[in-house]
Amino acid sequence: MEEVKVVVAHQACATLRVGDVFLKVDGDQTRTDVEVRAMAMVPVPTPEILWRKPPVLALATVPGTALGRLGEPSSAAPAAWAAAGAAVRKLHDSPLPPWPGPTVDELAAELDAECEWLVTSGTLPADLVTRNRQVAEAALRPWTPVFVHGDLQLAHVFVDGDEVTGIIDWTEASQGDALFDLAILTLGNEDRLDDVAAGYGADVDLDVIRAWWSLRSLGAIRWLVEHGFDPAAPGCEIDVLRARM
Repeated sequence: MEEVKVVVAHQACATLRVGDVFLKVDGDQTRTDVEVRAMAMVPVPTPEILWRKPPVLALATVPGTALGRLGEPSSAAPAAWAAAGAAVRKLHDSPLPPWPGPTVDELAAELDAECEWLVTSGTLPADLVTRNRQVAEAALRPWTPVFVHGDLQLAHVFVDGDEVTGIIDWTEASQGDALFDLAILTLGNEDRLDDVAAGYGADVDLDVIRAWWSLRSLGAIRWLVEHGFDPAAPGCEIDVLRARM
């Protein structure tokens, strides 16, 4: 009998591991539709789809180990981070998916709502929210859309040495800003940005990267709190915001 391991579980969805199989259970099949379509399109390694029977999607494990986890020091070598940057560039150079992503106006409205909640709920000091809201402004500008992963946290990128062996969790894939993916990949690991940029092979606007770090963190805290995660853990979202002060 294989042990059943709960990888993550909250009100929106759950992921279980049974042996070498991951079972993703999601009540909103539009997210799964996006994941399946995106993995069929992208030119980077992704998990093999074993079967799908809504609301369950069964995926094979990918080889290698994750670049790391937010809030924990990453043991991955600079070459591994550079390889991740190269894989992201390959994704961004691929044809756009046919579905859009959030607009600048939608992102700005969501950011305003989240900042108001952070202050009125007493979750964060007003000066911390205000400063990071100012920093986040630099991300709210026109961009040339590319195929973005949309949730490219370092735990979603698997490597073996200096080779990317798999990128997982494509439910947020869409058209979007290239710098958003790079920012999420390096969130909480600012010292790795040079390695990622070297692999990516293009100049990156550091002000916009920093802006996405602030915007992502401000926008994620309420969701994390409501779903049982701790954005105040060392090295996580609230520390990212404090670094901008």
